[in-house]
Amino acid sequence: MTKLCFASNNEHKLDEIRPLLPAGFTLLSLADIGCHEELPETQDTLAGNARQKAEYVRQRYGVDCFADDTGLEVTALNGEPGVYSARYAGPQRLAADNVAKLLQELAGAADRSARFRTVVALARADGATHEFAGEVAGHITEDGRGAGGFGYDPVFAPAEGDGRTFAEMSGAEKNRISHRARAVAGLLAFLSTE
Repeated sequence: MTKLCFASNNEHKLDEIRPLLPAGFTLLSLADIGCHEELPETQDTLAGNARQKAEYVRQRYGVDCFADDTGLEVTALNGEPGVYSARYAGPQRLAADNVAKLLQELAGAADRSARFRTVVALARADGATHEFAGEVAGHITEDGRGAGGFGYDPVFAPAEGDGRTFAEMSGAEKNRISHRARAVAGLLAFLSTE
């Protein structure tokens, strides 16, 4: 059984990733390895933040670890909120506040195109770090729809879907096309070659 630590205690993310792992893998959270401190996230790129978190855990806990950072990039807002997506409306990191600010910023915008991007960084015990990326294009809806998902999911309708937002999809439906699932697929493909 291969144990792999995911540098998160976000139950939403853990629930998304667990079904993606093939037999033989056990996903550990930060709590599972005894890490309860706030991870550093001070870089100005998604890749930088993912790498910083994964390497922090590897250095302090001595385990193979992967971390992700995800950003919503909105065309009409010149790519914002991007790397600051989680704290777009302030340090309280409340999804409802972030969504409300996003909809306010987009009020009256004709172009509502956007994309979600995820970078996953894998920090190995041997000191090597590898990165994998995934993205999905779509648009921001006029208002929130659906009770599933988390973050910006109620206002993001993927272009590859049927008009529903991520929050209106089941977890399995979202995982078939999501940015995070695509990045994790790259990670798993890499691990399967070892």
